[in-house]
Amino acid sequence: MRYIIQRSILEIFIKAQDRWISLTQVDSTKSVYLFTHGRRDLETAATDALVANGFTKEKIVSAKADAVGNIGDYMAMLWMPPTPDQIKIQKITKVEQVKAEGMIGLWKGVSKEDLFTIPLK
Repeated sequence: MRYIIQRSILEIFIKAQDRWISLTQVDSTKSVYLFTHGRRDLETAATDALVANGFTKEKIVSAKADAVGNIGDYMAMLWMPPTPDQIKIQKITKVEQVKAEGMIGLWKGVSKEDLFTIPLK
């Protein structure tokens, strides 16, 4: 895998049959909301994995039920609970105002697009 940094966007490439293919682009200027599903013991490992994959440590925020991100920001979710072994990366595509409900809170009004996964370890 090789990384190319250009204007705060990180492109991840893989080599496939003697050519390079772009898997995704990560905009390191955007916030990343980390959902640990109660696994605070994995927060440091998750942060390290995100940074190793092009996200900026200063932009990684612990997700809270009472505040959501903006369109274009990322969601990083430890997956699959209760014993996650990867981080699912999603991009926020729409944010609607909703009445907060339970643990999901205001995130109920957030639409997102699945991008890729990162191994947790």
